[in-house]
Amino acid sequence: MSFLIVIGCIAVLILLTTWGKMNTFLAFLLVSVLAGILLQLPLPKVMGAVQKGIGDTLGSLVIIIVLGAMLGKLVAESGAAQQIAGMLMKAFGPRYVQWALMLTGFIIGIPLYYGVGFVLMVPLIFSVVYEYKLPAVYVGLPMLAALSVTHGFLPPHPSPVALVGQLHGNMGLTLFYGVVVAIPAIIVAGPLFARFLKAIPSQPLDTFRPKAIEAKHLPGTGVSFMTALLPVFLLMLTTALPYLFQNATAGEQAALAFAGDPAVVMLVAVLVATFTLGIGCGRTMKGIMDLFAEAIKDIAMILLIIAGAGALKQVLTDSGVSKEIGDALQQWPLHPLVLGWLMAAIIRVCVGSATVAGLTTAGIIAPLMVQTQVNPNLMVLSVGAGSLMFSHVNDAGFWMFKEYFNLSIKDTLKTWSVMETIVSVMGLIGVLILSLWI
Repeated sequence: MSFLIVIGCIAVLILLTTWGKMNTFLAFLLVSVLAGILLQLPLPKVMGAVQKGIGDTLGSLVIIIVLGAMLGKLVAESGAAQQIAGMLMKAFGPRYVQWALMLTGFIIGIPLYYGVGFVLMVPLIFSVVYEYKLPAVYVGLPMLAALSVTHGFLPPHPSPVALVGQLHGNMGLTLFYGVVVAIPAIIVAGPLFARFLKAIPSQPLDTFRPKAIEAKHLPGTGVSFMTALLPVFLLMLTTALPYLFQNATAGEQAALAFAGDPAVVMLVAVLVATFTLGIGCGRTMKGIMDLFAEAIKDIAMILLIIAGAGALKQVLTDSGVSKEIGDALQQWPLHPLVLGWLMAAIIRVCVGSATVAGLTTAGIIAPLMVQTQVNPNLMVLSVGAGSLMFSHVNDAGFWMFKEYFNLSIKDTLKTWSVMETIVSVMGLIGVLILSLWI
């Protein structure tokens, strides 16, 4: 009966956000309260569970997500993203323009949130289309595949960060494994798949012709690369250091643990960017802080959605149904990683939001982690891959791609939706292959 109640509550969540057009955070709150009542959690404890879930979830994530938004905003507004893209285009040349754009999307997609990265990179795609007279979808899809993968797989993006917290993974290891899984997924869903799309008619709107920053106002290429990728370098370095210094004293181990904390890593990255891409490029401190304030506004709703998912997870935990679900799922004839992927994929197709799909799945699948001893970092990636499955008409990304590239719904399904499906399936395959050795 408890399992049916949970399924019913998830169905209500889906209906509220799709058919009812309700704000996702409000929908999560309502469903969390409903679930607590139906699962017979004592009434005084229902709101206590909701508040605890919100606090516990945001407590460990809000610093990382907010700092990540600040870094991404500065990378975009300073012209560092444009500088990185321009250098890669020159290095690869017209013949390998798809690969240049794909690599640009991957590098820029790490610090930038998906919506920001999309809007920022589409003018670059169109500038290449106009300059080399190439089909827009054929040129652009590899870059957007890279942006999508970083959004679903790699910290410091909100969904992977939240999944690491809920499933008790390691941020650095998740990032490392995520890069390993992401590369083949991007190649197959990007340049290889795009070969079949040259005939797709697309006339990008003149509105989206590029408005580039003048070269004299751009930061240096080396500074742009270093600043954009600094969180990646630091997370990987601090993850590797404890293995290199296994005989360190207790004090040294404590210092390494402090330096490797993702919040510390992101703080260092933002401080460095403040000087390299801010003050170093002629901006005032007030101007930089105004940019940071705008960045926080951009991700406020994402934070609330994550908080709402944490509330539902805590209600399921406090009611005891999470353990029941874990026991039941353990009997299913599916590998836990496949199960996590499948649950996220189903919710994604129904809801449309990759973040909601990933976090809702994490709350349900978490008890299974303890019982099966599956690697939490791989489960983060598996759920993340599932959360990207078959984007269609209930996903904002679907409509952004359709409108920017001026496509029909049919052609958007044939290109964007199939690309997202390839990314999702390739992600699962990569995770399963990694699981043979990890």
